Amino acid sequence: MGAFVKRSSALCALILLGTTQPGSSPEGRWLTEKKNGVVEIFRCSGGDVLCGRLVWFRLKPGDSNLDLSNSDAQLRNRPLCGLVFMTGFRPAEPNNWEDGRVYNTDDGNTYHATMRLQPDGTLRLRGYFVVTLIGASEIWTRHTGPVPACPGR
Repeated sequence: MGAFVKRSSALCALILLGTTQPGSSPEGRWLTEKKNGVVEIFRCSGGDVLCGRLVWFRLKPGDSNLDLSNSDAQLRNRPLCGLVFMTGFRPAEPNNWEDGRVYNTDDGNTYHATMRLQPDGTLRLRGYFVVTLIGASEIWTRHTGPVPACPGR
């Protein structure tokens, strides 16, 4: 399915540095699996619903910092930095969130998604089409340091 966020595969996977406690939250900043993006997960609509935005990504030569693959031509000039691309994650059972949506800037499509805090402190994000068997997973690590400025800013 490709990267979840940018041509540079900016949103891939994140891993926590500490140990996950039952009932803990994925809120905070995460480093993508390929270490080319930082995502901030936050409460998006009150209550327990979680969303995620891209707060930094590594721009490859020839790539753009704009949402050029969006199917809506009016949105193709929006910057990727700060883009809320994860929405609607609701708690299911301890350390699991379901019913989410992940927008993939590589292809302009939105996929169903789940998140799971792993016992080793990593965050497993799974994007899928229709059923969870048809999709891809990424493992993210907790990002604790300063976040660099986004490309083009």
